[in-house]
Amino acid sequence: MDSDTAADFTVENVEKALHQLYYDPNIENKNLAQKWLMQAQVSPQAWQFCWVLLRPEKVPEIQYFGASALHTKISRYWSDIPAEQYDSLKSQLFSQIARFASGSKIVLTRLCVALASLALNMMPEAWPGAVSEMVRMFQEDGGDVDGRARCLALLELLTVLPEEFQTSRLPQYRKGQVRGALGSEWTAVYPLLQQLLRQPDSPSLVKARVLKCLSSWVLLDVPLNESEGLVEASFTALADPELFDTAVEAIVNTISQPDSQRYVNTLLKLVPQVLQLQEQLRDAVQNGDMETSHGICRIAVSLGENHSRALLEQVEHWQSFLALVNMIMFCTGIPGHYPVNETTSSLTLTFWYTLQDDIMSFEAEKQAVYLQVYRPVYFQLVDVLLHKAQFPTDEEYASWSSDEKEQFRIYRVDISDTLMYVYEMLGAELLSNLYDKLGRLLTNTEQTTTWQHTEALLYGFQSIAETIDVNYSDVIPGLIGLIPRININNVQLADTVMFTIGALAEWLADHPVMLSSVLPLVLQALGNPDLSVSSVSTLKKICRECKYDLPPYATNIVAVSQEVLIKQIHKTSQCMWLMQALGFLLSALPVEEILRNLHSLITPYIQQLEKLAEETPNPSNKLAIIHILGLLSNLFTTLDITKQEEESGENAPPIKSAPPPTGPNPVVVVLQQVFALIQTVLSKWLNDSQVVEAVCAIFEKSVKTLLHDFAPMVSQLSEMLGQMYSTIPQASALDLTRQMVHIFASETNHFPPIKALFELVTSVTLTIFQQGPRDHPDIVDSFMQLQAQALKRKPDLFLSESLDVKAVFHCGVLSLKFPEAPTVKSTCLFFSELIPHCADVPPVARVVQEDGKLLLVAVLEAIGGQSSRSLMDQFAEVLFCLNKHCFALLTVWLKEALRSPGFPSSRVSDEQKNTFSQQVLRERVNKRRVKDIVKEFTLVCRGLHGTEYAADY
Repeated sequence: MDSDTAADFTVENVEKALHQLYYDPNIENKNLAQKWLMQAQVSPQAWQFCWVLLRPEKVPEIQYFGASALHTKISRYWSDIPAEQYDSLKSQLFSQIARFASGSKIVLTRLCVALASLALNMMPEAWPGAVSEMVRMFQEDGGDVDGRARCLALLELLTVLPEEFQTSRLPQYRKGQVRGALGSEWTAVYPLLQQLLRQPDSPSLVKARVLKCLSSWVLLDVPLNESEGLVEASFTALADPELFDTAVEAIVNTISQPDSQRYVNTLLKLVPQVLQLQEQLRDAVQNGDMETSHGICRIAVSLGENHSRALLEQVEHWQSFLALVNMIMFCTGIPGHYPVNETTSSLTLTFWYTLQDDIMSFEAEKQAVYLQVYRPVYFQLVDVLLHKAQFPTDEEYASWSSDEKEQFRIYRVDISDTLMYVYEMLGAELLSNLYDKLGRLLTNTEQTTTWQHTEALLYGFQSIAETIDVNYSDVIPGLIGLIPRININNVQLADTVMFTIGALAEWLADHPVMLSSVLPLVLQALGNPDLSVSSVSTLKKICRECKYDLPPYATNIVAVSQEVLIKQIHKTSQCMWLMQALGFLLSALPVEEILRNLHSLITPYIQQLEKLAEETPNPSNKLAIIHILGLLSNLFTTLDITKQEEESGENAPPIKSAPPPTGPNPVVVVLQQVFALIQTVLSKWLNDSQVVEAVCAIFEKSVKTLLHDFAPMVSQLSEMLGQMYSTIPQASALDLTRQMVHIFASETNHFPPIKALFELVTSVTLTIFQQGPRDHPDIVDSFMQLQAQALKRKPDLFLSESLDVKAVFHCGVLSLKFPEAPTVKSTCLFFSELIPHCADVPPVARVVQEDGKLLLVAVLEAIGGQSSRSLMDQFAEVLFCLNKHCFALLTVWLKEALRSPGFPSSRVSDEQKNTFSQQVLRERVNKRRVKDIVKEFTLVCRGLHGTEYAADY
C-alpha cells in the first residue's frame, strides 16, 4: 500500500486498504493503510471510486469511506468541481440519501453532511431556496422507501446543515452571505418541525430528532420569537422520559443564544413555563432522580443567567422573576451532599454572580428598590451555601473515594468565592450575621451541635476575611474570643480554625493583645501531622504580619518549632515554610538573641551535616544534605534585621525596635561558621547539579536579603565559586555570580575579587564554547545573563586585558542560533546591553566594528525563519540597538547582507528586502515600530503573510 501513483487508487485497492485498516492486527500496517487511504480520498480518482463504494452490495465500512471521500472532495476541493456538474452531483446525492434512508445510519449521516456541504457552497446564487427544496424532495412520495425513514433522513439532513456551516471553511465574506440565506430558510423548516412535534401519532424517535434539529438551528441565531411555538412544544416534551434529555438541550440552547435577549416578550412567556416545572423538580428530588432534577435546574439557570438583566427591567413582572430566583435557590440548596448525592447545585453559582452584578449596576435610586427585595434573598443564599458546604458525617465521608473528596474540596472553594463576592452586596451585616449564628451555636448548652455546623460557619468567615480587609469590623474581637470555646475534635474543623486564624493575621497585627488567645492553639496544632499545611501556613502568616509583637512569645515558638522539626512531623515543603516563619520571627529580636536562637536552632543540623559530609555519596544522604541546605536557605530568605530600622517608625512602636546593630549581620556570622563545612560537602558532591544548586541557593537567598550586609563574605565566596566553576561548570554558579556582580561590582573595595571571579568564569565558559556548547543550553543561558548584568552594572569589566571581548561576542552570535527560546532571549538581552557601549568601551567598539556584520546576519537569519516567531520582538530590539548606535555601519551591512539571492528567505523579492531595509533605517526612536516592521517581514519570509496564522500573531 506504500505506492501512491494515480493508477493505484482503484476500487479494488481501496477495498484492500480498508480491510487492512479494520482487520489487520499489525498496527504498522494499519497506519500505512490509513495514510494511503487519506491520499486516495483527495486524489482525482476519488470521484470514480466513491460512487462504486456506495453500491448496495458493499459492507457499511466501505460505503462509509465512499461517503466520506465525497464529503472531503466537496468541502475541501470545491474549486475543482466544474459549475456544470453541480446539478448532477446534487441529484446523485439526493437519490443516494433516499436509498440509505432505510440503510446504514452512519453512511446516511456522512451523505447528509456531503449534501449539506454542497448546499453551503452553492448558496445563495447557484442554489436559491436550497432548504425548501430539500424539504419538498423528501415530502414527495418516495415509492419504495417508507414515509418514516424518509422523514428521519430529512431531519438528519436538516440537523447537519447548521453544524456543517459552523465547521465549514468558507471565506469570511461568504460566511455572512450563507448565514443570511440559511436564516431566511428557517420559515421552511419551522412548520415541518412544529407539525412533527405536535402530531399525537409522531413516534418518539421522530420527536427526538426534531428536538435535535431545533438545537442545531438555534446556533444560527434564528429569532427567538420565530421559534416560540417549538420551544413551548419542547416544554411539553419534558413530560416524556424518552424525550427529556433532548428537550432540555433544545430549550437550553434556544434560551442561551446571545441574540435571544432582544425578545423580551417571548422571554416573559417562558418564565411561567419554567415555573410550572417545579412540581416535576420536587418529585425528582424526592425520588432521587438526579438526571431529571439536573435537567430542570439547567433550564431555570439558563433563563436566569442569560436574561436576568432583561427580566429585572420588567418591573411589573417582578413577582414572577422573584419566583424564578427562588426556584434557582431551591436548586442551589438541593438536598444531599455534592458530588455524591447531587451534582446540580454547582450549576447555579454563576447565576448569583450575574444577578448581583445586574442589580449593582443600576443607578442608586433604582438599586435601592431592588436591594429591598433581594438583600433578604442573598442572606438566605448565604445560609443555603453554608449548609451545602458542610461535611457529611464521619462514616459517610470515610466511604467517599479520593476523587469525590477532591471534587467536594473544589466545590467548597467555589462556595467560598461566591461568599466573598456576595459580601460586596451585604457588607458588614454579613459578618455580624455569621458571628451571631456562631455565638448562638457555641453558647447553646441545651442542644448538641455537630462539628460540621461550626466548621461551615467558620469557613464562611475565613472565606471573607482571607481576601477582604476586615479591620473595621466590630465582630472580630468577639470571634477571636469564641475560637478557644470550640471543641476541636476533628481534623477538618481544626484545619478551618487554623485557616481562619491565618486569615485574621493582619487584624491581629493591629490588635496584638488578642495574640495570647490564639497563638497557643496554633502551636498545639503544629504537633499534629494532619494539620501540617494549615498550622504551618498560619504560623508563617502570624510571624510575617505580627513579628514586632511576638518577642514575648519567641522562646516558646522556637522551642515548639524545633521539637516538631526534630520529630520530623512535617513534609519537606512545610519544613521550609516553618523556617521562613522563624526567619520573620527572629528578624524582630535584638542581635544577641537572634544569635542565641540561631545557635540552638541550627546546631543539630550542622552536626548532622558534618556526619553526612564524611559519608560516601549515595542517593539517601544526598536527599538529607539537600533538605538541610534547603532549611538554611529558607531561614535566610526571611531573616532580615535591616527592616527593623525601616519599619520601626511606621509599624512598630519605637520602644520595640532594637538599637541599630553594630557587629556583623547574624546571617553572616552563621555563614562564616559553616563555610568550611559547606566547602567539604561541595568537594564531594561537585558533580551533582542538585547539591550544587542547593549550596548556591543558600548564598543567593542570603545575598538577596542582606544586600550590602553580605560584604564580609564576598572574597571568600568569590574564591569558592571560582573553584567550583573551574572544576565542574554549572548554571547555578553563574546565577550566583550574577547576583554578586549586581550588588557588589560597583563597590571599589569589592571590585578586585568580583573582577577576578567574572574573568575566571568567562574564560572557563569560553572553553566550553570551544568544546561544543550544544549540550549545555542552561549554562549558555546563565552566561549570557551574567554578561548582560556586567555590562549594565559595571561596563569597566570589559576594559580588562584578561577579558576576551571578541570571543564573548562570537559566543553570543553562536547562542542566537540555539533552539531553546530562553537561551536566545538572554542572548538578545546581552547584545541589547552590549551595543550601546560602542561609545564608551573601546574594546566593545572594536569588536562591533569588525564583526557586527556577523551579528546582523544571524539576526536576519532568525527573522527569515530560522527562529521561533515568538522571539521576533527580541531580535527587533537588537536590530533597533544597531540602528540607534551604529547607524552608518548598519546601512552598509544591511545592503551587503540582503544582496545575497534567497537570503534571508527565498520567499522575499528584492523589492520587499529593499522596503524592509529602508523602513528599519528610518526608525531610530520608535522601538515599537521596528517590532511591527520585523513581524511583518518575518511573515513574508515564512510565506504566512495574509493567512489565518498571521491573524493570531
